[in-house]
Amino acid sequence: MKTSSFAVILAFGTLGLLSACGGSDTPPAAPPPPPPPATSEAPPPPPPPAEPAPAAEAPKPEPPRTLEVSIEAKSGSKLKGKATLTETDGGVHVVLSVEGVKPGGDHGAHVHEKGDCSSPDGKSAGGHFNPQGNDHALPTVAKRHLGDLGNLTIGKDGKGSLDITIPGANLKAGDPSSFAGKAIIVHAKKDDGGQPTGNAGDRIGCGVIGS
Repeated sequence: MKTSSFAVILAFGTLGLLSACGGSDTPPAAPPPPPPPATSEAPPPPPPPAEPAPAAEAPKPEPPRTLEVSIEAKSGSKLKGKATLTETDGGVHVVLSVEGVKPGGDHGAHVHEKGDCSSPDGKSAGGHFNPQGNDHALPTVAKRHLGDLGNLTIGKDGKGSLDITIPGANLKAGDPSSFAGKAIIVHAKKDDGGQPTGNAGDRIGCGVIGS
């Protein structure tokens, strides 16, 4: 009985020793990875939305022009005068006044194609301003030279005036229908509307219209 009890105790002791020495072949589980370090910085705010580009301003229209013209004597006359040309809606308003002219009668007036009054007879101003290539006519006829201004009547005091608006004309520099850079001519006789230029005779006054 003593020998058998000793053997049982020895067997249990051996099992316990094996267990304590790690007799199992299974490796221990790996420890979990450490958590990421905490940060105290907040994420940057999103950029503000881009402001829309300002709309381009439309170009402002040019204000209406007004040109003053001094009329000088030509062909041995004693004429003095002036003209004011003002752009209006769709045309040019022309106010022409003269003095020192033989009393009585009508005198033709036209815008001529060249702004040149250098010659004594005024012929340096060229012919009537006629960009459309129309026949000559009086202002009562719509289709005429653009430079046809009609007639001014001279009173007993040797003074006369003309006030007329010419549709289709303007004072814009370089425009095909512009009076700017041309000349105003006053003639010795009445413009009778005949061809090619109204039979108005000599040029007794000339004034350059500024450009």
